[in-house]
Amino acid sequence: MLFNSLDFLVFFPVVTGLFFLLPPNRRWVLLLIASYWFYMSWRPEYALLIAFSTLVDYFCSYRMSELLDKRARRPYLWLSMTTNLGLLIFYKYLGFFVASAGSVAQAVGIDWQAPVLDILLPVGISFYTFQTMSYTIDVYQGVVKPERHAGIFAVFVAFFPQLVAGPIERAGSLLPQFRQVQVFDAARVATGLRLMAWGMFKKVVIADRVAVAVNHVYGSPHDFPGPVLALATVLFAIQIYCDFSGYSDIAIGTARVLGFSLMLNFRQPYHAASISEFWKRWHISLSTWFRDYLYIPLGGNRTVKWRWYYNLFITFLVSGLWHGANWTFVAWGALHGAYLVLAIVFAPLRDRLAAASGLARLPRLSHGLNVAWTILLVLVGWVFFRAADIGDAMHIVQASFTGHAAWLDPAQAKAMVQALGLGATELGIAFAAIVFMEAVHLVQARWGAAAFLACMPAPARWAVYVGLVGAIIYYGAYHGGGQFIYFQF
Repeated sequence: MLFNSLDFLVFFPVVTGLFFLLPPNRRWVLLLIASYWFYMSWRPEYALLIAFSTLVDYFCSYRMSELLDKRARRPYLWLSMTTNLGLLIFYKYLGFFVASAGSVAQAVGIDWQAPVLDILLPVGISFYTFQTMSYTIDVYQGVVKPERHAGIFAVFVAFFPQLVAGPIERAGSLLPQFRQVQVFDAARVATGLRLMAWGMFKKVVIADRVAVAVNHVYGSPHDFPGPVLALATVLFAIQIYCDFSGYSDIAIGTARVLGFSLMLNFRQPYHAASISEFWKRWHISLSTWFRDYLYIPLGGNRTVKWRWYYNLFITFLVSGLWHGANWTFVAWGALHGAYLVLAIVFAPLRDRLAAASGLARLPRLSHGLNVAWTILLVLVGWVFFRAADIGDAMHIVQASFTGHAAWLDPAQAKAMVQALGLGATELGIAFAAIVFMEAVHLVQARWGAAAFLACMPAPARWAVYVGLVGAIIYYGAYHGGGQFIYFQF
């Protein structure tokens, strides 16, 4: 069941109405049934997988709570970790590992044909396994107390707004909310609905529209000149942001209507002035997860420099692999790890050059250049994230920096834009929607969207709401199925 589907349009109001009609001590039952129904709408057997993971983690956390000695708790931690990682590896990575082993064997002259494993990837398995793993680690460390109510714990694992694509919530933040009495609050519901509408606008008006061009070009990159490949990459950067942040906004808004608070997952990442800042703004729930459960346990930056660099690089290498079972994702993660390490290594030189050139005395110009440079680095990374294989990615990167003089010829410029596979009307709608989104981002950064709307006269405010919903209905691109990009992870 997709957020941008008629099924959800019926499902969510029914669940919300029943939720506030039921006695508070029975609402967890409704949320559990609704969450499993939501998840089973993809494939019913998915429920068995998430139920098994839930039972194992509940048992392990319960047993750890009865043991004071960390050494005695450790076997249960390892049981939980092995189970969750084992399921993730089997369903997501086994086929990739087997195929890679076959390629290596062929490369060294061993006549072994790797079997093709047709294993269906359960939707959202990377998200809920990481959420439950953080829970058992926190219980082991004594950071949170284990949840004794099996039903409430099951709701925490399967909570439908953020089940299949996050945000990845921590037990200390989300679990206590299931024991709180959620009171219907019209103002809170209104903010949740606004956030859902905003996320839907980004998803169906922008992301699903530009996806047509991205799929067209990246489907056969060798058929297009460098400027078209570069433009398609820019459109992909817009697509993946609007798609994923749109999903996160809908998820956060959905939970807010029900009275639950989920963490912010995006904060205008393309306004970042460094790769480090970009990762503080992009997929925040995952970035902080890797920081707390991998980077810091490895030693973080409180060690010798070479080890610090190693910790950074390994963290992003694993992050890349988390995103997908393909060498392109590994390369993407490695690239961002290299970005961060090189930024640290060359920071003194960068500061000296800024002082010598006078940029240090021009903070606005310096900031603008840093933002532009960061966007360029991110765009190069997105090529590997989106390309079908490493060969295609290398071709796209190399070609994207050539042939841009053609933009000076109106006829060639027109032909390159037409090569994207989107009509003039569709491109115009996409451009207008992107400009509107950036205007909203500026408002959010300066005043906050809620505060800005609150200052508007009621007729103007309702005109904005009606216009936004109208744009979703009239200008939404519903021809491509509407699947969210991050469902594949």
